Amino acid sequence: MTVQPATSVAIGGQTAIKPIHICHIIWSFRTGGLENGVVNLINQLDETQFRHSILCLTDFDERFFQRIKLTNVEIYRLNKRSGHDLQSFWNAFKLLRQLKPDICHSRNIAALEYQFSAWLARVPYRVHGEHGWDIKDLAGVNKKYIWLKRFFKPFIHQYISLSKESLRYLKQQIKVPEHKLNLICNGVDTEKFSPHNSLPSALPAPLLDSKRTIFASVGRMVPVKNHPLLVKAYIELCQQDIHFKANSALVIIGEGEFRADMIRQLAQAGLTSQCWLPGNRDDIASILPACSVFVLPSLAEGISNTILEAMASGLPVIACRVGGNPDLIRDNENGWLIANNDLSALKQQLMQCFLQPGQRQLAAEQARLAAVQQFSMQNMVKRYQVLYQQNLSAITHTAKEA
Repeated sequence: MTVQPATSVAIGGQTAIKPIHICHIIWSFRTGGLENGVVNLINQLDETQFRHSILCLTDFDERFFQRIKLTNVEIYRLNKRSGHDLQSFWNAFKLLRQLKPDICHSRNIAALEYQFSAWLARVPYRVHGEHGWDIKDLAGVNKKYIWLKRFFKPFIHQYISLSKESLRYLKQQIKVPEHKLNLICNGVDTEKFSPHNSLPSALPAPLLDSKRTIFASVGRMVPVKNHPLLVKAYIELCQQDIHFKANSALVIIGEGEFRADMIRQLAQAGLTSQCWLPGNRDDIASILPACSVFVLPSLAEGISNTILEAMASGLPVIACRVGGNPDLIRDNENGWLIANNDLSALKQQLMQCFLQPGQRQLAAEQARLAAVQQFSMQNMVKRYQVLYQQNLSAITHTAKEA
């Protein structure tokens, strides 16, 4: 099967363009950095040139799907059972044969395996993205994962890495040839996320009016994001320094297994009135500009959308020196990189930001500048568009000649 990208077809004597059909294969479609990146990409690609299907291996959140603003996007779920569900591969094959996409774009190892179904379904162009590390393989040395990625390598035409670390991993560990590797950093909407946006702040009034130094974090409350380290550091600093306690606040936005326990710990420490953990929110752009410092203590990262959103909102960032964080944060310029999972280093940097508002402001200005100049949504979308269009054209041309 060969498919011409952006095929011209005659309609009523006029020539129209047939959009390229991309099927995005992901584990689930719920609040998360990877999923938010898919939303951003779909919303920004020209709908006259592209249309989309989202294939969720497990399930999706209908409310989260509403973030997609285009009308030519369909979503499907395989309802994959836990473990090795062989039936799900057959179901994926049947669905892909029905949809007939031009491109299958899988993300991370759970979705990579379903590129075999795409190959069987004769999808012309198959792309795979590495978006971060699995909690079982934070160092990228899991032998099973390496074997699986090498096994499925022949089914992939092009790879996308979000960070330099991931690019090195694919090249050195998985042995992906250089001509198949692409480094495309996430982009951020620098108009929506801005220190000067016109949205009224969604922060609770007691925090908004308090003139406290507000430390903020956004993300799923799962082990890899390591939010309990931030809560522990904040509690200990409040217990050790009365001035810090009286003039600081903590905001952590997101849902997950640690949320209830962190709320309990903060309550036991007598800090409920100055801490806000509201769960998932759709109005992050109206919350971040009123905060002071963004903190992400993750054990591993690809390229963090939340860091980019914070930078665009004019916040300096404290993050661990892992994954793609050094690609975004220039230490002591637009933020600060600390040792991974180091409580003492985190406490020291929180206190330094609290005590030095002038330094914090300079870093905030540099963070916003970097977001605008280096990590704009427009740059990201343009690179994906070229990758989709040019390589699909080359592959289908080669298939025709064969």
